[in-house]
Amino acid sequence: MAKRSAELLKGTLDLLILRTLDLHAMHGSAIADRVAQVTNGTFQVKAGSLFPALHRLEQGGWIKGEWQESAEGRRVRSYTLTRDGRRQLGAEKENWARIVQAMNRVIESA
Repeated sequence: MAKRSAELLKGTLDLLILRTLDLHAMHGSAIADRVAQVTNGTFQVKAGSLFPALHRLEQGGWIKGEWQESAEGRRVRSYTLTRDGRRQLGAEKENWARIVQAMNRVIESA
């Protein structure tokens, strides 16, 4: 059976980005690649969704972006998680756990 990609639910992209940056600093396409890798291709984050989300998270103070040179010599914006971002990640994870529990109750109800 072929793997299918899935559409991200509203609000889950922030959680995916924050969790990915909890590992270490990354630039945008590396974040998208990591999400695809960890989810076995289920989530393919497109630039049209990723970069506005990165901008929004940076404006909110949850991540910090800095221009750097990549290994290939290109200029890239690398993002790190801030202290506020770590707190937000904790809150996002708790919220997601509540959503999963609620959905499981609906799916498994008779």
